[in-house]
Amino acid sequence: MDIHVVTIFPEMFSAITEHGVIARAVKQGVLSITLHNPRDFAEDRHSTIDGRPYGGGPGMVMMPDVMSRVLEAAVLAASSVSGVRPRVVYLSPQGQQFDHGAAQEFALESSNEALVLLAGRYEGVDERVLARFVDEEWSVGDYVLSGGELPAMIMIDAIARLLPSSLGNVESAEQDSFVDGLLDCPHYTRPENFNGDKVPQVLMSGDHQAIERWRLKQALGRTWLRRPELLEKKELTADESQLLEEFKLESLDKGT
Repeated sequence: MDIHVVTIFPEMFSAITEHGVIARAVKQGVLSITLHNPRDFAEDRHSTIDGRPYGGGPGMVMMPDVMSRVLEAAVLAASSVSGVRPRVVYLSPQGQQFDHGAAQEFALESSNEALVLLAGRYEGVDERVLARFVDEEWSVGDYVLSGGELPAMIMIDAIARLLPSSLGNVESAEQDSFVDGLLDCPHYTRPENFNGDKVPQVLMSGDHQAIERWRLKQALGRTWLRRPELLEKKELTADESQLLEEFKLESLDKGT
C-alpha cells in the first residue's frame, strides 16, 4: 500500500515509520509512506503557507496556491506508482467518523492503490483547494486537535495493521476489539498468581472449546458493560444471547 501524506510537520511521522508495526510493514515492503511538505512549495523567502481569512476572525488559513502545488505533486507521485488517481482524504473534525469498519474498507480497497492524506493546520485549508482535490473527509472523533497529523497517523496505523504481513501473527488483527462488533476479552500471562489474583482456571484447562466460549462470553459482557450501544447494532445468535445472559447473572452474583 502506498500512502502519501501532506504535512508541514513531516518529522512527526517518524513516531510510526521508525517503530512498531508500521515500521515493520515499511521494512517488509507491505507499506510505503511518502511525506510532502507544503513549505517546499512556497515561493517566497519566508516559505509562507498561510494567510488571514477573508471576512475576519481568528486564526490563519492554508493558502490555495501553495496547497494546490503540493497536492498536485502528491497526487502525481501517487499516480506514478499505482497508475490510477489516488484517493485523496482530508483529516477534518467535520468528516465522517473513522472506525474499524472504515479501516477494513481502506485496507481492502486501497491495498493495491495509493492514498493521499491531507493533514491541515491552523483554521484549515482554503475551501477551493478542498473542492478541487479532496474526495472524502474523515474524522477520528468529535473533538478538535491542533492539526491533522495525529489523525493521519491513527488512520495509517489502523489500516496498515490489517494489511497482509503487517502483524507477526495474522490472528492478532482478527481477534482485536471491534472486529466482530464486540470489545476484546481479558488477557492474562505469567505468573499464574499475581498478588493473590489468579488467572481464570478455564484458560489453563487445555479445553479449547471451553476457552473460546469463555472468551466470547467475556467479550459480550465487556461490551454490555462498557459500550452497550455496540450490542444494539449487532444481531446476536442464540448462543451469544445465552452467554450474555450468563454473564449478566454472574455479574449480579459478584455485585458488579
